Amino acid sequence: MRLAGKVALITGAASGIGAAAVERFIEEGCAVSLCDIQEAEGNALAAKYGDQAMFSYCNITDEDSVSAAVDAAIARFGRLDVMFNSAGIVGSVGPAAQTPGAEWRFTIDVLLNGAFYCAKHAARVMQPQGSGSIISMASTAGIMGGLGPHAYTAAKHGVVGLTKNLAAELAASNVRVNAIAAASMATPMVASVLTGDPGKIDEAKRILADASPLRGRPGLAEDVANAALWLASDESGYTTGHTLTTDAGFTVGATAAGPAFAEYQPIIREAGKSGLPGS
Repeated sequence: MRLAGKVALITGAASGIGAAAVERFIEEGCAVSLCDIQEAEGNALAAKYGDQAMFSYCNITDEDSVSAAVDAAIARFGRLDVMFNSAGIVGSVGPAAQTPGAEWRFTIDVLLNGAFYCAKHAARVMQPQGSGSIISMASTAGIMGGLGPHAYTAAKHGVVGLTKNLAAELAASNVRVNAIAAASMATPMVASVLTGDPGKIDEAKRILADASPLRGRPGLAEDVANAALWLASDESGYTTGHTLTTDAGFTVGATAAGPAFAEYQPIIREAGKSGLPGS
């Protein structure tokens, strides 16, 4: 019961990482407002959890929609302790010279502007109450280059920077702001990219397991949900401004094949010499 007595709002809650976080948070005693544009799926998931959950339609590209969702959560549960901004898309894909401006703008709107609106309206509630945790989904593409499409990468780098700035602003109000940089996880969105079918989660798991630096271990939505749980809980009470990776070590150079220096050889010194001096 690590979130007992707390209230969370989770965007993108109807599927994937958001839905996994809903389940994990409720298991730990949290009341949750599920927010998404997928109304049928969101209502069905909320109904599964009874009085501990509610559903609100929320389009994170529309600030008024975000504000209304926050107000609805307050009206139902009386407070807001956690904002987990999980909603996302792959967005515009392709070379820069062929990227339509409208697709670029919409991708930024969902992935970066939406994160700002969620943080803004969480802050207006959390600052007066003197506590809270704001968590946004970044990506390994937000801390490295060459891993995702241009708009996605730019937006996720923006989320990392926004997280640091918000953390600096809100620390004095005891509101913590952190992000999660996930690799490709076995979710419907990733399954769609890898297999062409969002329902082929098991096939996506096999593909991801083969490529994982942690041999045979794919990244799962539950892995991100567990990271969000820690950032939402008081266990991370001295952590703010941090981007937590869930990537099997990929961003520190881990690969399925292992490092190039894995085999022993005598010490290599200057000018092609080997072995310790005097040996």
